[in-house]
Amino acid sequence: MERRVAMEGEKGMECTMEAAAGVEKASRFRRICVFCGSQCGKKASYQEAAIELGKELVKNGIDLVYGGGSIGLMGLVSHAVHDGGRHVLGVIPKSLMPKELTGGTIGEVRAVSDMHERKAEMARQADAFIALPGFISQAARHIIISSHSAKELMGKLEEYVPEYECTLVWDAEKKPLNFATEPESGVAS
Repeated sequence: MERRVAMEGEKGMECTMEAAAGVEKASRFRRICVFCGSQCGKKASYQEAAIELGKELVKNGIDLVYGGGSIGLMGLVSHAVHDGGRHVLGVIPKSLMPKELTGGTIGEVRAVSDMHERKAEMARQADAFIALPGFISQAARHIIISSHSAKELMGKLEEYVPEYECTLVWDAEKKPLNFATEPESGVAS
């Protein structure tokens, strides 16, 4: 529900609370999942990009879904979003909690059983995904939007139209893995 406040000025114009708080426009995204490292990265620019992205999410009124760690790039993004007053949801496997949650937790932390459930929960909770920093195969580049700044990225993301529709099923029944009965040549068994 949108709240309006009267802003006294020459023309007696109204604006939303979000606009008064510095949000430029309403985003079509409610929550975005950010994949990034629990380390700070080898370049200071990675840290700057993480903070810039967090601030840009806040500016656009978008909540964060992320891996749940409170250190490294994950910590920088989550702190920037949380400090900006937006909701932060960290999704983390129980086995990684002692390793990734050093320091205080940020926002809501949802513990899941394994990495598969982590990704499935992130997909359920998020409207879009951003990976920071990283690399991707050339064959999959057509599904990626990239830019040199968080502001430009958010603009491109808002305008993105998928080339095709794809239905992902995250909760499909797990099928057993098929293992080869004979080892490959040159591979020790």
